[in-house]
Amino acid sequence: MILSDTKILEEIARGTIVISPFSRDCLGSNSYDVHLGRWLAQYRNEILDARLHNEVDTIEIPDEGLLLLPQRFYLGVTEEYTETHAHVPFLEGKSSIGRLGIDIHATAGKGDVGFCNTWTLEISVKQPVRVYRAMPIGQLIYFEISGRIGTSYDAKSSAKYTQRSEKPVESMMWKNFPR
Repeated sequence: MILSDTKILEEIARGTIVISPFSRDCLGSNSYDVHLGRWLAQYRNEILDARLHNEVDTIEIPDEGLLLLPQRFYLGVTEEYTETHAHVPFLEGKSSIGRLGIDIHATAGKGDVGFCNTWTLEISVKQPVRVYRAMPIGQLIYFEISGRIGTSYDAKSSAKYTQRSEKPVESMMWKNFPR
């Protein structure tokens, strides 16, 4: 079941959902709007290797916006830091963003119980489009879970994205391979 606006507010009051900064104006009937943070990143190399640490260069989005181009891949980040301790969060793009030809995630739209961080966005565009920091970029939807969680994401020794960051975080797939 998807949480309603009143249930999201109840869970925030209980501390099982944290959204910072939080604005009541961003709460929809069953979702919460998140915004594009001030940083984007691009991989330094054109060819990426899943066994290697592929480094990124970060770009601060200027006040006049930043032009994104097709055939390029960008990592973005949400302005909002979130914590989810009893629900499964899903991040979806807003329909207004989709209608501009912007995709905000290639595969990673689902979070885990215990995810505590900003959300890294996997951004691609269909045609050139200018984006701005703090623009609405997506919406979080929270699902109830059934059963007891054995190990939450923030307690897993194999969790790779637990270090709090205001900048986009590159792939840590390389940590899955033995050294």
